[in-house]
Amino acid sequence: MKSYKEIEKKHSPEEIAESLVFPGPKDPVKREKMLSALREVRKQQKENQSEESKLISQLLQLKFLMEDYLKADSFNKNFYFGYFLNEYIARLEKKKKQFAQEIDVDPTELSQIINKHRKPTEKIIYRLEIHSNRNFPAIMWFKILEKERAYELLHDKSIVNNERSHVKQQLKFSLT
Repeated sequence: MKSYKEIEKKHSPEEIAESLVFPGPKDPVKREKMLSALREVRKQQKENQSEESKLISQLLQLKFLMEDYLKADSFNKNFYFGYFLNEYIARLEKKKKQFAQEIDVDPTELSQIINKHRKPTEKIIYRLEIHSNRNFPAIMWFKILEKERAYELLHDKSIVNNERSHVKQQLKFSLT
C-alpha cells in the first residue's frame, strides 16, 4: 500500500482529489444520470424533513456563516449586525413586529438596527442570546458588532475628527 506522501510525489492535489475523493463517471451522459438520481434522493430527503429539522438546518447555516465571517480577517460591508439579525428573524419565519414583541423591543428600534440607522444596545444582544436559547451567544453578536466598529474606526476619519475638538491636550510624541 502506498503512503500519501508517495502518491503526492506523483500527482498534484487536484489529481488526488479527483481520483480518490470524488470518483465518478467521465461520460457526461452517465454523470448527468448519476447527478439526477442524487438530486432525486436529496429532494425526497428534504420533503421528509420535519419543520423543526428544516428550521434547525436554517439556523445552523446562519450560525456557521456568522462563525466563518468572524474567523475571516477581512471586513465585508454586506455582513453587518443588522444583516445577521434580519437573517435570524427571516429564518424563524417571523414578522419583524412579532419578533420585536418577543424580545420586548420597540419595532421602530428593531427596524433602525436592521437598517443601520442605530447601533444595538447590550440589552438587545443579551435578549438575542436568550431568544435563541443560547444557540447564538451574546459574545457572537458582540464580535459581529465589534468587527463592524473596528472597520468604521479605521476607515471613517470623521469619527476621530468630530472627537478631536473635545480633547484639550494630547501627548507631544508618538510611540510608533
